[in-house]
Amino acid sequence: MLQNQPEKEEMDANMILKSTKVSEVIQNKRRLVEVPYTASVADTLNALLANNILAVPVAAPPGQWIGAGGSMILESDKLTGSVRKQYIGMVSMLDILLHVAECGPGTDIEANLMSVPVSAIIGRSLEGLSLWSINPDTSSRLQAENVFYKNVGHEGEVMDVMEPFSKGIHRALVPLESHMDHVGLELKESSPGYRMLTQMDIAQFFKLHSNELQSITTSSVGQLGAVNKGAFAVPAGMQVRNVVKWMRNASLNAVAIVDGSPDAEKGPMLMISQGRRLVGTFSATDLRGCPPRMLQTWLSLPVLEFVEKLSEAEKFTHSSAAAAALTSASPGSRPLVTCLMTSSLEEVISKVVDYHIHRIWVVDKEGLLIGLVSLTDILRAVHSKIVALEASDITG
Repeated sequence: MLQNQPEKEEMDANMILKSTKVSEVIQNKRRLVEVPYTASVADTLNALLANNILAVPVAAPPGQWIGAGGSMILESDKLTGSVRKQYIGMVSMLDILLHVAECGPGTDIEANLMSVPVSAIIGRSLEGLSLWSINPDTSSRLQAENVFYKNVGHEGEVMDVMEPFSKGIHRALVPLESHMDHVGLELKESSPGYRMLTQMDIAQFFKLHSNELQSITTSSVGQLGAVNKGAFAVPAGMQVRNVVKWMRNASLNAVAIVDGSPDAEKGPMLMISQGRRLVGTFSATDLRGCPPRMLQTWLSLPVLEFVEKLSEAEKFTHSSAAAAALTSASPGSRPLVTCLMTSSLEEVISKVVDYHIHRIWVVDKEGLLIGLVSLTDILRAVHSKIVALEASDITG
């Protein structure tokens, strides 16, 4: 019997996600960027900036550390199998931002960043408490000591890796080859090399295969339930130092900046973003654009002014589509990347990839905030839709 067009499109979406190997997604990715456990926080910040990345694994001599979440992820010599190093954790821009927030008002931040070893700030953020690896050698999903191992690996399917990513895992190490051993209650993994797989890699894959995914991505973000309406915001006049402290307390990676100043009676605090006018975004990744020598001064700036200063610096460093948008924007401003509830998922995916951003604010026709769509929301929407289609095929 001939298939109708919707059924064919649904099969195309299912097929591309289940036939494409993780190795195909990471095949053009460079060798893993890492920092030694003895590197300073400033060295780590410079490595993130130089490589235009948001997180790096921290390497140490084997057998001397307990990895984040109790993990034992090792790199071994390909010929001899002897272990060369152990990855003891992942440090992201958010970890560094939270470390800065803990510095007292009189702290020389530049000197602090140069003297504190990166190993001392592992686990500042909630995600940093775990080191995630996607492994091909386990026969079933296993979660032990906060380390997620799934039957994926570089020869696994894109659909498999979407499940943990749709639950908020932002990045994971993928072994090029892998050997697994149980050491007591711990699972020890060794490989001659790793690549980093991120949520953005999957979003780029979605855009590349937009034709095959049309049965899902032509639906609106509202229809797919991809809009998070519980987003938080801060007033434009709040000091950066206070914004960072609230982000730390609420375990947030980013907040919307909205019109207004902190309430004189209540003091600086987060607010629900719904119904407020968006004027900017502040995220942990913004710290990359701030010279360490300027942190001491810039942390006292109103958050919107801080973001505007960074946008000026970015115009001289970016070469992507985002840079073109920044250059065309008015002086001292960043473009506000937004969508509507009726915007298609395909449009939203294109925006996050083209601007290389991790969330898009959802506004109404008057420009007032409704919520946001993050990379996690995008992956969850696609994964849920595929699972629902499979369930309907079984029952129908």
